[in-house]
Amino acid sequence: MSASDPTVFTSTEQLQAFIGTPLELAVRKAIPHLDRHCRTFIALSPFVSIGTASADGRADVSPRGDAPGFVQVLDDNTLFIPDRPGNNRLDTMRNIIENPNVGLLFMVPGFEDLLRVNGRAHIVIDDALLGAAVVNGKTPRVGIRVAVDEAYLHCAKAVKRSKLWEQASRQDRKALPSLGKMILEQTAAPNAPPAAEVVTQVDELIEENYRTGLY
Repeated sequence: MSASDPTVFTSTEQLQAFIGTPLELAVRKAIPHLDRHCRTFIALSPFVSIGTASADGRADVSPRGDAPGFVQVLDDNTLFIPDRPGNNRLDTMRNIIENPNVGLLFMVPGFEDLLRVNGRAHIVIDDALLGAAVVNGKTPRVGIRVAVDEAYLHCAKAVKRSKLWEQASRQDRKALPSLGKMILEQTAAPNAPPAAEVVTQVDELIEENYRTGLY
């Protein structure tokens, strides 16, 4: 088979038959609530990725990070994620308004296991919940409330293969230009590289925003 003639799967039945049957425990592990293990995992997690899709199916994944436990577990079926200052693109929240279905992936530094949570989200202003999320005197303006449909622990194979938490896996940041330079080059007109002084200005602006705009 040539690279130009791939096999395309057109049904889940076809794909499952090719890949094989999942272990019974892998199917049964999805539970319709947050148990004590899920709660503890979330309390230890400083980072979660939120997967969303627009009404027409355009997908997006966005990171959220803060001190461990920043995602509040309100009860066995409800989470609250405070929204910190970002770039105001509103990709995640725009999608949630159009299509409330979300997928969350929680990570804990040093843990190779992951936690996946799927549910339905809404953008809300809740003074009590937002008040509990104050950092450095700054109160989030809105938050994402998630009604949990299912939660399950994910095995460590991906993290083991990637060696994500191993010191030897760390890359030298100098392998790529600064964030400001990359974005300026990506948005520049053809054959019009950004001037060095402009790159410096943008890099300084980004660093200043990190210092003063995290909350």
